[in-house]
Amino acid sequence: MFGLAFADTGAAGAAGGLGGMMGSFQQIIPLVLMFAIFYFLLIRPQQKKAKEHKALLESIKKGDSVITAGGIHGKVSSVDEGIVGLEIATGVVIKISKSYIATINNK
Repeated sequence: MFGLAFADTGAAGAAGGLGGMMGSFQQIIPLVLMFAIFYFLLIRPQQKKAKEHKALLESIKKGDSVITAGGIHGKVSSVDEGIVGLEIATGVVIKISKSYIATINNK
């Protein structure tokens, strides 16, 4: 009689272990879905924008009219490795970091 009781508990324990594994898998599914949503709505567009900005910075050449991140409008007078000479008025040249250029405005 006791032998049957133990056999039944063993079978129930195995089924409970399987159910527990399925339960933990069902808890992971929402986390995976949230990560996928964050990737497609936040991470991927930000990486795309950073790639476009890098291409913009590589295409800067002398004579381009640019706008800095601070809103300064000027004309590129020199381009070094990481520094750009920006003429903001006749005879007034400032040096800024190349990464602070927001857009090229050749109108």
